[in-house]
Amino acid sequence: MDAIVVEGLEKTYPKGIRALDGVSFRVREGEVFGLLGPNGAGKSTTVRVLATLTAPDAGSATVAGHDVFREPDAVRGVIGYVAQQSGHDREATGRENLALQGHVHGLRGAPLRRRVDELLDRLGIADAGDRIVRTYSGGMRRRLDIGLGLVHEPSVLFLDEPTTGLDPEARASMWDELERLAREESLTVLLTTHYLEEADQLADRLAIVSQGKVVVEGTPEGLKRQLRGDAVTIELADGRAEDAEAAIRALRGVHEASVEDQLLRARVENGGTAVPGILSALEGRGIGVTSVTMSRPSLDDVYLHVTGRDFRTEDQASADE
Repeated sequence: MDAIVVEGLEKTYPKGIRALDGVSFRVREGEVFGLLGPNGAGKSTTVRVLATLTAPDAGSATVAGHDVFREPDAVRGVIGYVAQQSGHDREATGRENLALQGHVHGLRGAPLRRRVDELLDRLGIADAGDRIVRTYSGGMRRRLDIGLGLVHEPSVLFLDEPTTGLDPEARASMWDELERLAREESLTVLLTTHYLEEADQLADRLAIVSQGKVVVEGTPEGLKRQLRGDAVTIELADGRAEDAEAAIRALRGVHEASVEDQLLRARVENGGTAVPGILSALEGRGIGVTSVTMSRPSLDDVYLHVTGRDFRTEDQASADE
């Protein structure tokens, strides 16, 4: 059974900014589903629509069998929502934050106290439960945010960029925590992220979103397997990118090639045997090379393949706008 069904969502903001351009996908019960895309791709807008926080211009959606637009109160009763910006009170304790959220959802007395104790323990912040939240580290505050989304035991949890702003160590720890929580809480999780590694590790399935559209969908491993061979990235020493691309495309065993600034990216049948031929071809045209790297297919390669654009470059460009 599908816990989330999204069909043809469209949303245009003032000044003609098209955030959603026909977004469609389905999330099965009990799975962790990732919406992966660069900043500005439409991920957060999609989640806000599903959480009944904004209305689309067109399309339909259901969450846990409830129509998002006709039954918003029913939807709110079965979801937890962890936004990008923290929703906790920095001047209250972690325990007080969780208890207040429980009261909002109608929990009282011993059941609420048990649930708060359970979440503090599961989130690894039991020792800090009676400390003021402003004394927490960034990772601890984000764990508390997730607890606020879970206190009423929802069946569907929306996590909007849950590890943005965390250092690498805290992010890795949060990944482990999210994997465990998804299993123990029997949750359906919709996760938005612009971290390729996060989607690769956490998502059972994912949809890659670009410029308001779902461009490809599948399991992380399945999407990577669709790309044949190895990825070769060459940093050129001069500005002759077009000549370099033409030289590479003419070689046997090269499936595709593209250039962006001084970077030449190619997909080859066998990297170990292809790299010497690539370097020889470039040398024969007098094209200098600064560095060469080879790797197995990644989600970055999948994004480049389906959109023709580099994920990290597009993500940074959107963040700088």
